[in-house]
Amino acid sequence: MTATNTATAIEIHNATKSYGEKRVLKGVDLTVEAGTVTVILGPSGSGKSTLLRAINHLEKLDEGYVALNGELIGVRALLGRRSGDRLKELREKEILRQRAKIGFVFQNFNLFPHLTILENVSEAPISHGVKPKDAREHARVLLARVGLADKEGAYPRQLSGGQQQRVAIARALALEPEVILFDEPTSALDPELVGEVLSVIRTLAGSGKTLIVVTHEIGFAREVADRVVFMDDGLVVEEGTPAEVLSNPRNLRTQDFLSKVLA
Repeated sequence: MTATNTATAIEIHNATKSYGEKRVLKGVDLTVEAGTVTVILGPSGSGKSTLLRAINHLEKLDEGYVALNGELIGVRALLGRRSGDRLKELREKEILRQRAKIGFVFQNFNLFPHLTILENVSEAPISHGVKPKDAREHARVLLARVGLADKEGAYPRQLSGGQQQRVAIARALALEPEVILFDEPTSALDPELVGEVLSVIRTLAGSGKTLIVVTHEIGFAREVADRVVFMDDGLVVEEGTPAEVLSNPRNLRTQDFLSKVLA
């Protein structure tokens, strides 16, 4: 129940999730290599966001597992003749330790409204034991990296949507995660603000970080992704290079989806 390829950052095996009678994930298998950018496409309701949330255990899978660099996320294996081959939930403290390795950028920013921008970015490192002075210095470096060095004393309500999302990206980087997940990071933005957020993600893509991006931005996927994954009805139905999936899709469902979004 562990990943064996040392170049693999994320391994997802038989990921299954239901809400009541609705089966959202139907046994997803996916491997993401370290240092690559994977873009996940698909229609609304296809399970993309649920899969992303399962990677850092914000959603608990009914079956299957997620591993980061060979370590099971949120669970541990129970092996042996009496226990069979089952998984047991980790304690919350251990899950929080694992989540520190996986940054998450939400579509609706999720910033703390009562904290300044600097405090939003430095809060997580401080809660993980970093000295406040060091956390604030690192937060300033990250805010400069996303083009917001002059906004550290501002509150989220004083920023545009694009600026808030860039703060959210800086916050996701604050614990120096191994993988960063983006859940439709531009879907809540006005069209004229999309470019500034995608520009920051492009810069991250060139830094060697492992990125998994759920998005409808086909041009971004074509330009930045190493692999494109197309999901439909809770399953991965096609994956490959941008040229393979976006320019020459094999699956009829992928063809139909792209014909509509590119029309």
